Amino acid sequence: MKTLLLLVAAALASAVTPGAWGQAASTGSGQGYPSKPIRLLSPFAPGGGTDILARLLGPQLSETLGQPIVVENRPGGGGTVGAGIVVRSEPDGYTLIVVSGSYGANAALHNLPYDSVTDISPIILIGTTGLLVSMHPSVPIRTITEIITYARANPGKLNFGSAGTGGLGHLAGELFKLHTGVVFTHVPYKGSGPVMTALLSGEVDSSFSSLVPSIPHVKAGRLRAIALTTPRRSRALPEVPTIGETVPGYDVTHWYGIWGPRGLPREILVRWNQEVARVLRTDAMQKWLAQEGLDAAGGPPEEFLDRIRSDVEKWKKVVKEAKILGAS
Repeated sequence: MKTLLLLVAAALASAVTPGAWGQAASTGSGQGYPSKPIRLLSPFAPGGGTDILARLLGPQLSETLGQPIVVENRPGGGGTVGAGIVVRSEPDGYTLIVVSGSYGANAALHNLPYDSVTDISPIILIGTTGLLVSMHPSVPIRTITEIITYARANPGKLNFGSAGTGGLGHLAGELFKLHTGVVFTHVPYKGSGPVMTALLSGEVDSSFSSLVPSIPHVKAGRLRAIALTTPRRSRALPEVPTIGETVPGYDVTHWYGIWGPRGLPREILVRWNQEVARVLRTDAMQKWLAQEGLDAAGGPPEEFLDRIRSDVEKWKKVVKEAKILGAS
């Protein structure tokens, strides 16, 4: 496990200096921090990408920060339950969250009791990756072209599972439907772990899921990789084509990052950015990232905030065009 903990290291290849935070941090003091255990929330059920990263980061950061980091799964609402808990927490650095690209997507679908852009203190973007369109081996489909052909001939018969309504996997499927005009059925679950279990058992035909939990099953032959949602192929699965190679213009980039409630003291923001960067910046982590299909991100929190803001705008357009039930 310790080897894997070291592996998360390169994603934050660059740390920021205290002067680079702009309006993301308050002027509060982080002197003496931390003096007690820290909660690091994963807003999905165990087994998904955010959960894996949180549990890899936690023990290593405990060593450098000198306090236990308790990873807490708070699934529900496609990640909105956990995010809401952190937004409402005290801005003292003792309650933080690891989120994925679904965070920006949720803001487009749900009428949230918080603002996804202004009610947080972004800490750092860990890395970017794609979603993998994969099939249960019992489904006789091997390419994006075959999905389109089958779905057009059998509207609604083919289904795909996601980590929840309004999550990135759901909206990636809706964007695919908008690009191709096909009809297939969405089956929501409560997190990446449950949807992966359903896909492995054949309960659902396919999914648009993170590479992190998907790759081991693809390599073991338990899932069939069809295509990636990113514009470029992945180093982890170079033989797997992108959707864009068949459907020009299609692009969904997945990511992982850490944030806390609005008003985190500047010193705590800087400390977390630098400590996570230190954990992540190792050769072992670079290797793990490549194996898992993650491209290191890092940089100042402003870059993370820009990513969230652009995702919110993009997915609001998709939700409106797709006429997704429940959109606000």
